[in-house]
Amino acid sequence: MYAQPACPPFVKVLVVAVIVIELVVIGLLASSRATAAGGGQEAEASTAAQPAVSDTAASGSEQQDAAAANDGAEGDAAAESEPVTLTVAFAGDCTLGTDENFDASRNFTSRWEAEDGNPAYFLKNVADLFGADDLTVVNMEGTLTESTERADKQFAFKGPAEYAKILSSASVETASVANNHSADYGQQSLDDTIEALDAEGIESFGYERICYRDVKGVKVALIGAAFPEDSDDNRKQMTDNIAKAREEGARLVLVYVHWGIEREYTPTQDQIAMGHAAIDAGADLVVGGHPHVIQGYEVYQGRYIVYSLGNFCFGGNSNPEDKDCMIFQQTFTVTGDEVAKNDDVDFIACSVSSESDRNTYQPTLAEGDEKERIEKKIQDSTDEIAEMVAA
Repeated sequence: MYAQPACPPFVKVLVVAVIVIELVVIGLLASSRATAAGGGQEAEASTAAQPAVSDTAASGSEQQDAAAANDGAEGDAAAESEPVTLTVAFAGDCTLGTDENFDASRNFTSRWEAEDGNPAYFLKNVADLFGADDLTVVNMEGTLTESTERADKQFAFKGPAEYAKILSSASVETASVANNHSADYGQQSLDDTIEALDAEGIESFGYERICYRDVKGVKVALIGAAFPEDSDDNRKQMTDNIAKAREEGARLVLVYVHWGIEREYTPTQDQIAMGHAAIDAGADLVVGGHPHVIQGYEVYQGRYIVYSLGNFCFGGNSNPEDKDCMIFQQTFTVTGDEVAKNDDVDFIACSVSSESDRNTYQPTLAEGDEKERIEKKIQDSTDEIAEMVAA
């Protein structure tokens, strides 16, 4: 018997390798089938979930929009929180016209005619000053009307609508009509005056009407009040208007008041009480007129109260005995809703006329000795006010 020869070692290795390969192939085929089946399920699940994915994308877009809007709001808030400086000038009584009983050879109308109806003549000496500030405010004491229904009073003033060009020619942007001559020819004359000012781009305000202006991004409210006597109703209207202006987003509130006694150089206790009431109600500045002469000022709760600026471009007298007047300027710094309490002010001495012996109806800045004299006059009145307040 022959014994069978032993299997060579390399054959055994080859057999094992084949077996391993077969097992791997079988495993891969099984895995492929499972993957194919699972892939179909995942595809179906993915398709079913698509609307939810879309909703999520939309939600993300809305969040981005909301974030952008929020960034915009924050940007606006940041802009409002940046300090803004603006300069406001106040001038006194502008009576652009005459009383029908005045001497026609010397009245305001005769000067208009002598200047061939050139509106720039009247305010040419202050036009550069007004043009350099951010806002100029005057008291429009008289009417621009053709009405003939004269009020029963000693003096009643009117001029034609074209006289409004006198103000616009010198960069006067706003005018108070809260005074005792704004309806000298009835309600129609007040309406006509407002319309004439509007036509020249001059915004008016007074009594129940508040003027809002955007000045260098700051919402400014201008409020006009008149106190021919101590009146609880007038006081309430003024303080209510201040509160309303704040509620409507005004960041700077300026009040022009008609009050006091004519030709008195110091204010009354009623003026002082009304000025304090305006500041207590939220005003940032109070400026006054009506006495036709200069009265000094007071700093109350860090805010200025200037009691009387005197006359300005004044057709109410062809040769006033006292021609002194002033322009008051203040530069405000506004940060957000806060107005800094500062002393960045200027009391600018003036005369209502370019000549000393008559009224040329041409306000002129004082110089030299005259400037010093008027400045001392303002200070003397201011010292008297301080004594009154302290008493």
